[in-house]
Amino acid sequence: MQNIEMENMYDRRVEGQVLRLPGPIVDQLRAVEAFKPTQSWGLFQSPGTLMRRETVDMGKLIADMSGEEGGSRRTVKRVLVGEKGSGKSMMLLQAMTMAFLKGWTVINLPEAQDITIGHTSYQPLPSSSPPSYIQPAYLTNLLRNLPTANPHLESLQFTQPTSSDLPIPIPPNISLARLASLGASDPEIAYPIFNLLVAELLSPGRPPVFLGLDGLAHAMQPGTGYTAPNLKPIHPYDLVILQWYFKFLGGQRRLPNGGIVMAATSQSNAPKVPSLDLALSKLEGSVVTRAGQSVPQKERNPFMRYDERIMETLKPGRGIQVQRLQGLNKEEARGLMEYWAKSGMVRERVSEGLVAEKWAVSGGGVVGELERAVIRMRV
Repeated sequence: MQNIEMENMYDRRVEGQVLRLPGPIVDQLRAVEAFKPTQSWGLFQSPGTLMRRETVDMGKLIADMSGEEGGSRRTVKRVLVGEKGSGKSMMLLQAMTMAFLKGWTVINLPEAQDITIGHTSYQPLPSSSPPSYIQPAYLTNLLRNLPTANPHLESLQFTQPTSSDLPIPIPPNISLARLASLGASDPEIAYPIFNLLVAELLSPGRPPVFLGLDGLAHAMQPGTGYTAPNLKPIHPYDLVILQWYFKFLGGQRRLPNGGIVMAATSQSNAPKVPSLDLALSKLEGSVVTRAGQSVPQKERNPFMRYDERIMETLKPGRGIQVQRLQGLNKEEARGLMEYWAKSGMVRERVSEGLVAEKWAVSGGGVVGELERAVIRMRV
């Protein structure tokens, strides 16, 4: 099994094949917490990923953006949607893998539920109006993992002018990796150091940036597990880290050196958020199912209360793309089943009949259902 590399990540000849994730990339993905416990990594000796058509398209996009001139690089904003088990979190992992291969800076919020569920420390941001809240422990962990996930930060020096308002003096010519480690050493200084680091990463001449978030619905539900002084639940948009991310997704801030802002929805663990469903439907338009049926976009329910902050972020015309992941085609399903057979997980011969049977049983090649039907189901 060959590795996924810069040269083959957009090669149509590898479409339908499973490629191995290189060891250094695995360490970087582990640092950004891209691997999910519900995925079947533990069944195989080394992690591999299926190069489906959408993956190759993503590799071509990242390669093209990496070759653009610094001042003219695009910012692509994309939301991944699809039914349960269609591979949304895996697509997010694959996009981060290819961003790492191209030397991009990757900042990932691996699970929005961990930010909103109410199990980490929080405190008001001084002089913020309307009130915003920072989560020092979460920011500390984020800063601690950044140098491991992005080794090139060691060779980039801090050049931004420092303010006398900073809680500690910043040494001159410090590397960005050291700056992140400095912020991770004390939760009380994590937020100002995070702001300094982001400002440096967005300065001219820096690599493109990939911003990822999984579990979008948790970041857009009406309330969180945190309580304001008036005893009302804090809105996710009032949490600074999510506020910061949504400014890039909604277009209030841009990535000057280019990059991708990507969010993935979830169907297995997500609250019902009518505002998000309506906004995504308006962005996506009518949907054509695998059966060829056209599903019209949703309309606003006059008896439903919608969150205008969400509607404004995902407003049409902001350049946000909705990518719907559906089932694999039969060639991709065969490539995945052959990989499972070579790994000893399938004892039957992978024939056209077996592929057609399992593809049909899995609802037309839905990856999660295909895995369940082939390697997890025991009669």
